[in-house]
Amino acid sequence: MATTEVVLLESRALRASMSERTEALDKVKALVLLPDGLHVTSRMVAEYFEVPELTIRNLVARHRDELEEAGYTLLKGAELQDFLSLNMSLRRVPGRGLAVFPRRAVLNVGMLLRDSEVARRVRRYLLDSEERRPGSIDAHVEEVATRAAERYCGSVIGTQLAEMRAMIEAQTRVVCAMSVRLADVQQDVVELKRSQRRRRKRQ
Repeated sequence: MATTEVVLLESRALRASMSERTEALDKVKALVLLPDGLHVTSRMVAEYFEVPELTIRNLVARHRDELEEAGYTLLKGAELQDFLSLNMSLRRVPGRGLAVFPRRAVLNVGMLLRDSEVARRVRRYLLDSEERRPGSIDAHVEEVATRAAERYCGSVIGTQLAEMRAMIEAQTRVVCAMSVRLADVQQDVVELKRSQRRRRKRQ
């Protein structure tokens, strides 16, 4: 996986900057829409990216806020009934409602979905197009690299601090033990002097 593709998977800001590039979907593979010409269901998204529908549901659960910004909606009640009246081909609807994705949200899924060859091709198209505009993704690459470096440095510094604390604690225990021993020696010296004085008096 190219470095720039990793950046796209990791950087929400970069994905947002490409959210309008929905032509990438049809450049890679024809996206079949519902009769309203605007939306697709979770099952249709799964079919487009050639993954199980559960994979799409799990991805939505992890990135719901971002996908909702791109237009993802879970329709219920009267809103759902109005939508079904425009899309008569939808016959069976789950009791929890109907999840629908506009093209922007489908593209967003493609920028997040790791284990899909179709999604990789969508990302590759987006990134190849961006590379024609010099400097357009450099800031995002730097942003992700900086975060990675900060995480690494934080981990190293944390490990070093833990080792230093352990060394200090060990040295403290040694010093305490030496202090106790010195106190015992001082007491022995005092007792020895007393014993010597008593002997002198007897003589």
